[in-house]
Amino acid sequence: MRFISWNIDSINAALTGTSARAKETRAVLEKIKAAAPDVIAIQETKLSKSGPTKKHQGVLAELFAGYTVVWRSSVEPARKGYAGTMYLYKKSLTPEVTYPTIGAPEPMDEEGRIITLEFENFYLTEVYTPNSGTGLKRLAERQEWDDRYREYLTELDRQKPVIASGDFNVAHEEIDLAHPANNHHSAGFTDEEREKFTALLAAGFTDSFRSLHPDETGAYSWWAQRAVTSKVNNSGWRIDYWLVSDRLADQVVSSTMIDSGERRDHAPIQLDINIPAAD
Repeated sequence: MRFISWNIDSINAALTGTSARAKETRAVLEKIKAAAPDVIAIQETKLSKSGPTKKHQGVLAELFAGYTVVWRSSVEPARKGYAGTMYLYKKSLTPEVTYPTIGAPEPMDEEGRIITLEFENFYLTEVYTPNSGTGLKRLAERQEWDDRYREYLTELDRQKPVIASGDFNVAHEEIDLAHPANNHHSAGFTDEEREKFTALLAAGFTDSFRSLHPDETGAYSWWAQRAVTSKVNNSGWRIDYWLVSDRLADQVVSSTMIDSGERRDHAPIQLDINIPAAD
């Protein structure tokens, strides 16, 4: 099966925008379409609580004909039009869809950060992990989120193997960002965040990309949008992941980033894995 995951940074801008960046985003969507994935996971949709509009649905139906769309938005008391996640999966697939809460600090559970698809042979789940924020003002809550999320994935893993993707908002090791020495106190590369990610992997999960490419440098999934030269200079971070239960690690065929051209911010990540949706 083939899965693609992407933090799109506003699906409204991607589907209806007219800016140069919107055009760059749609070009990436065309690449995703051409790859013909079985499932597409999208983070940071920034949709209202009512979800995609009729116009959004029309564009998605045209671009991804043959896919079912499910979504989760931020709802009160969380901020409006914030965070949010979405799945598109081929209509030939019939997973059970759930929208879990994990007992995270308020209002994180209301920010639309997790959707899970249950197939006969595995769970497929996506996450948009909270950012620790400017000045690390949300670091304490982020640490508690990480603990609750690890508990959630571990519980799923007790039932059947797990494939988890998303924007985890952490570069795990120094190899995972261009300038580690300058970022030890930056959100996404604090000791606390990195230790929580280590604990997640130790709970029975494999970072599929690093497992296949243990020594590869310069492999990133995010480049600062506000830094004009970040993409040109490949001054990036790897903060988007495909994790798999350890017992699935040898079934991973490939785990890669999709070239997003000149577009800064996140690039999509792709996982090809030998696993049937059903027996």
